[in-house]
Amino acid sequence: MKVLFAGCGDIGVRAIRTLSDNSLYDHWQTLAMRRKPSALPSDIEAIQGDLCDSENFLSILDNSNVDVIVVTLTPDSMSDRGYLDSYVNGANVLKSTIKKISYRPQLIIWVSSTGVYGQSCGEWVDESSVASSKSYRGKRLLEAENLVKSISKELVTNNSTLIKSVVVRFSGIYGPGRGRLLNQIKKGNIASKHPVSWTNRIHVVDCAGIIIHIIDLYSQKKDISNLYIGTDNQPVPAYEIQRWLANHMRVKIEENNEIPKNTDNKNVNRRCNNKLIKDSGYNFIFPDFKKGYTPLLLENNATFKLP
Repeated sequence: MKVLFAGCGDIGVRAIRTLSDNSLYDHWQTLAMRRKPSALPSDIEAIQGDLCDSENFLSILDNSNVDVIVVTLTPDSMSDRGYLDSYVNGANVLKSTIKKISYRPQLIIWVSSTGVYGQSCGEWVDESSVASSKSYRGKRLLEAENLVKSISKELVTNNSTLIKSVVVRFSGIYGPGRGRLLNQIKKGNIASKHPVSWTNRIHVVDCAGIIIHIIDLYSQKKDISNLYIGTDNQPVPAYEIQRWLANHMRVKIEENNEIPKNTDNKNVNRRCNNKLIKDSGYNFIFPDFKKGYTPLLLENNATFKLP
């Protein structure tokens, strides 16, 4: 089985290395596609490519004969235009290119975000919840998702079976090299205790793990959903996690009494349910924020001091 990681970045690299390090996946061949493959580690087989460049992407698929495509995109800019160019145009090119090639993939995994949800009053959301974000970000992500979902309704593989497309909506991704929240705590600012603002997150290691898990299920011909929420086991109020981090970092804090105003924040006051991905057999490596942040704090012991 050959797996192409389109837009390969941190998540893709981690997934590829996990596959390479596990003898169970010796029969899987991986290929990383990126605009600047020189940015990838030298031990990873990589190719220069751009999902939004239709001629370039067609050439890659024509010459690669991939069975699985995993798409992990990043917008060129945090703007409506940036999300349109990267996600919506990328999904359009993906669909139109697959129509043209003779050897078609069997499975497509499209990484999206829980930012497609519009719920903001502490509600629980799962895969059956209405996605009704009013932000440009959420709207464009959902537009791209719908294009990807249409592939599995319209296009068939070489075996005349419908191509399977799976959308994974990750919540707030954290892990090594993703220090935005820690930097905020260092400045002594945390969210207010009231009103409660629920947040959701997932460690980047589990992002890679979920992608591998879905491919593994498919390769074993097990049932998989066309949509999963990827988030850890514990939604938590912003105040609670930020206070915990501040205590362990020994940072003097000042509580911010304003409700977060950034409506484009993918974690604004909702609680994401991960039951479906857990029921499929995935076991989280970092099931909650304490498990995930403790090693990050320890790795930075020159700056962050644990009691």
